[in-house]
Amino acid sequence: MDAAAAIDEMLSHAAEARHEPRVLAMRAAFEARTGAYSPRDAFFEARSAAFWDDALTLGAFARELSSALSPAARDFVEPLARAHRGLFRVEGRATDGDAFHLVDEWSGAEFLARPLSSGLRDALERASGLLDGRVVGARAGNVADVALLAGAVFHAADALEPMRALVPEARAKNLATHDFLDALLRMDHALRSLSRVKAAFAYRKEALRI
Repeated sequence: MDAAAAIDEMLSHAAEARHEPRVLAMRAAFEARTGAYSPRDAFFEARSAAFWDDALTLGAFARELSSALSPAARDFVEPLARAHRGLFRVEGRATDGDAFHLVDEWSGAEFLARPLSSGLRDALERASGLLDGRVVGARAGNVADVALLAGAVFHAADALEPMRALVPEARAKNLATHDFLDALLRMDHALRSLSRVKAAFAYRKEALRI
């Protein structure tokens, strides 16, 4: 079983009625940090995928589901809890295999990570800005697997320079990784929700709040 299959199994259990109160509470907390969304929004599917990445990793919901999982899926629970979240630029594709070279502009970490969906692979091929994503390292049998989770959020290309200008501002404020990247998701939300807002206005230091 690979990471994608393990996450699919986790999400099938998460959809059970008994988990609904917990899921609703996690989504409310996610929206409070990153902006509210609904099925009417063009970015609904992307934000929903980002929410599940957040729930299974930062929210550690995978641990809550672990007793119901198959042994193979359970092997991915702790790797998900240790996922690395970063603000990545795409440096290209590996010469062999399906992995992409990702460089985290926030921490400086670099990964060769494979995308967990074909749609994500296509988005990485076209990426011209930065993306907020989570990288997970796990072992599937005897094979080491480094994967980029499917809920990565691709910031608009014209937000690239305003975002880079915010990195030293966030460091000066001693913002933690999740606080900084959540603030950027709020800015992305504003850019996508308000038709007349430009990237330079949406991505500004006044919006760097916890």
